[in-house]
Amino acid sequence: MNKLAGKNSGFPLGSTVQANTKGIWMWCVPYPGKPDQTLVLLDTEGLGDVEKGDTQNDSWIFALAVLLSSTLVYNSMGTIDQHAMDQLHYVTELTERIKSKSSPGANSEALEDSAEYVRFFPTFIWALRDFTLQLELDGRPCTEDEYLENALKLKKGNFREVHLFNLPRECIRLFFPTRKCFIFDRPTNRKNLHRLEDMEESELELEFVQQALQFCRHVYKTSKPKTIPGGHIVTGRLLANLVETYVDTIRSGGVPCMENAVLALAQIENSAAVVEATGRYVELMEQKLELPTETLQDLLGIHAKCEDEALQVFMARAFKDDKQQFQAELMKALDQKKEAYCHKNELESSKRCRALLVQLSEELEHRINNAFYSRPGGYQDYFNDLKAITVKYHQESGKGVMADVALQQFFKEKEDVGRAILQSDEALTEKEKEAADARTRAEEAERANEIQRQKQAELEEKLEDQRRSHEANIEYLKEKMEKDQEKMLEEQNKVLESKLREQHLLLEAGFQKHADELNKQIGQLKEQNARMKKRSWFSGLLDVATLFLPGIVNKVIKRF
Repeated sequence: MNKLAGKNSGFPLGSTVQANTKGIWMWCVPYPGKPDQTLVLLDTEGLGDVEKGDTQNDSWIFALAVLLSSTLVYNSMGTIDQHAMDQLHYVTELTERIKSKSSPGANSEALEDSAEYVRFFPTFIWALRDFTLQLELDGRPCTEDEYLENALKLKKGNFREVHLFNLPRECIRLFFPTRKCFIFDRPTNRKNLHRLEDMEESELELEFVQQALQFCRHVYKTSKPKTIPGGHIVTGRLLANLVETYVDTIRSGGVPCMENAVLALAQIENSAAVVEATGRYVELMEQKLELPTETLQDLLGIHAKCEDEALQVFMARAFKDDKQQFQAELMKALDQKKEAYCHKNELESSKRCRALLVQLSEELEHRINNAFYSRPGGYQDYFNDLKAITVKYHQESGKGVMADVALQQFFKEKEDVGRAILQSDEALTEKEKEAADARTRAEEAERANEIQRQKQAELEEKLEDQRRSHEANIEYLKEKMEKDQEKMLEEQNKVLESKLREQHLLLEAGFQKHADELNKQIGQLKEQNARMKKRSWFSGLLDVATLFLPGIVNKVIKRF
């Protein structure tokens, strides 16, 4: 393990008769040659420690090691004989320690619980320390792997002794279809073992150094990222949650269930994915958005880009969101954030427009306060001044989406003053006054109609943006569902191939009955494969539309 970490020391080696490691120790190091991955080394306490006197503890330690790893290295001394197999009885207890499904018997088409192990069990390496024998079978040289497979051969017969002999071998063959064996000479002589951690590599036995190097290269090359059923890669955060889930279950007297663990993880991760994606959206909007925007479309354009990146963040982290509950939650959250930015945009625009109108109307207000317009011909001057303010106001840029509304409000505030000036202007006849008042009212109505048209256009822009958002969500979901289906088929084929391979080996060795027992599992897997290939992502998208589209429809109803 220390060699895998690229160190001489780290995990205690325990050169005395007393065990050093208790529980499971973890060491995280950069994965050699894979900068985007971390190599997590889990060192378990030795199984069968006489000081513990608790075989239950050993069984749970072994089960946890299986559940948490992508490559399981079983370390034993000497050769693979019946005693070594008896020591590995923990593998026969895995069916009592690990469940694949929460209720495997509920579905008649489901595989037996233990038959699902291949989906998430690690590859298996048997490391034989201090190996002193010649690697030979029937008088000819053999490889370490051939030695292991020979040791895993089954015996024929119906006697209890034969069953006990075959049981651990059958479990290893069925649960760990990908297997490897490595042998290791003693690293140094017995007198130096106590200072092994301090010894330079040049001081160790050459054979051991070469064997350790070969072992490390194999692990680095063949170990795959840890995944859970469905092909989702386990991150450090997920690993921590898995450990907590499994250990809490064991401590409460339960049996770890992979299906339940995955569902619990999905709830945690998907909720966190919504928070992370929403946070990323806000972060990007704050960086890119300068308020007020000239048009609503300017804001919606920036929103669309930020939403797209937020969706990517969500899709990269979320998994097993089968009913799209969390994606719908994200859409709702982003829509609410967008509406908040639209409201803020309007406030900023109104604030800027009001400030501009105050500045432009300073002379007008001064004249009103000094009764400048309270004289014959004063109304025409007042009208001209208002028109000049309007022209200057339209010439100014950066007013934002509330420019017309602010101007309309400004004119509304001047209505009473304007009418008072109009009525007191002795230079105008009653007929001229009526015409001027009618003109003012017509202009006011035209401004109100223009604002209404703008609001209608903005509503249509928002609805169009929601349609775009919905289509983008559907597209991302379609892509994710297709990838998930590919992963599931790959996983399914892996299980099927392992069963077919084992059946072929059993038939070759003359174990017809054992091979026939696999037929049911193989048949079920083929049926599942056929159903999975026929299943279309499109059927899943129909439900998604009912989740996403109502928000658009409701907003149309509320606005009208």
